[in-house]
Amino acid sequence: MTKVSHFVLVHGIGGGSWCWYKVRCQLENSGYKVTCIDLKGAGIDQSDAKNIHTFDEYNKPLIAFMSSLPDHEKVILVGHSAGGLSLTDATHKFGKKISFAVYLGATMLKTGVCNEQDIKDGVPNLSEFGDPYDYGYGYGPDKPPTSALLKKEFHRDLIYQLSPPEALVSARFNEGPDVDEVPRVYIKMTQDLVLKLEQQEAMVDRWPPAEVYVLESDHSPYFSAPSQLVDLLVQAASSVAV
Repeated sequence: MTKVSHFVLVHGIGGGSWCWYKVRCQLENSGYKVTCIDLKGAGIDQSDAKNIHTFDEYNKPLIAFMSSLPDHEKVILVGHSAGGLSLTDATHKFGKKISFAVYLGATMLKTGVCNEQDIKDGVPNLSEFGDPYDYGYGYGPDKPPTSALLKKEFHRDLIYQLSPPEALVSARFNEGPDVDEVPRVYIKMTQDLVLKLEQQEAMVDRWPPAEVYVLESDHSPYFSAPSQLVDLLVQAASSVAV
């Protein structure tokens, strides 16, 4: 009996497991097992973002899930946008439990955000739009922000510009022993106005994945191109050697 592949879908900043409902349904209808993670303070997780002061706290739900997997079980991790940081954290800690990791227009930095080049390549630069974020200051107003949420008036133009109408904490990683043993796939999103195409390509050049796919999509392909995204995920599951 063929073992069913298990996709674990991880959202980005401002998202939640709810983002994946179209993708989840299509994958499950194709016979795959799917788990959608709500990171700390996101989706149905009731934690107050003001009380989440570290990336480890924010990513705890994914790490807890990975810890709960039996040693012999492997999953396919899919991370969108800043969810790529969550994926990389998991690959450092649970490389032997990951068949491969898919970075969906996501931040793909091997050791996290450690220097100016990492910021240039992997952190959205929206300065051309003025001040698009609402910041949270968990350590107090005189300290650096511990959370960031895109203001609602920018959602349509930046995140969902091709999608139907209905539809920042610091992360630095200690290198795990199996991180380079985990095959990676990058899906570039050509119309992304948040993590721009040139940034995506810079990260691909710095840490080359096993496969690179291209998706004609805005920042939210789970809304603007869900069927095409599912096709690429299924293709990756069939083609990446594990």
